[in-house]
Amino acid sequence: QVQLVESGGGLVQPGGSLRLSCVASGSIFRLYAMGWYRQTPGKQRELVATITSGGSTNYADSVKGRFTISRDNAKNTVYLQISSLRPEDTAVYYCNANFLSPAGSTYTWWGQGTQVTVSS
Repeated sequence: QVQLVESGGGLVQPGGSLRLSCVASGSIFRLYAMGWYRQTPGKQRELVATITSGGSTNYADSVKGRFTISRDNAKNTVYLQISSLRPEDTAVYYCNANFLSPAGSTYTWWGQGTQVTVSS
């Protein structure tokens, strides 16, 4: 059994900042790329940022320069530092992880999501 537990969401004013965290636990032999996605009602889930196990990052154009993804491999944790928040950043943010199980199979797993609301 594998769990991805997100935290750090909340209500913030435009221009504010938040730090999201996601901890992976369970039957994971090796973690590969991890990432953050977001979804608003009636829209498809979209990529926000990804990071490989080696630290290479990729960002959606809409968040470049405002969001920073990082990870702590020793803690199986990925972070998303979000700043200069805009109302259009309001969404449920989901953590994603790709990993190798002890049995040698690869999986993609999702967290339950954390709500970020940007409003004055």
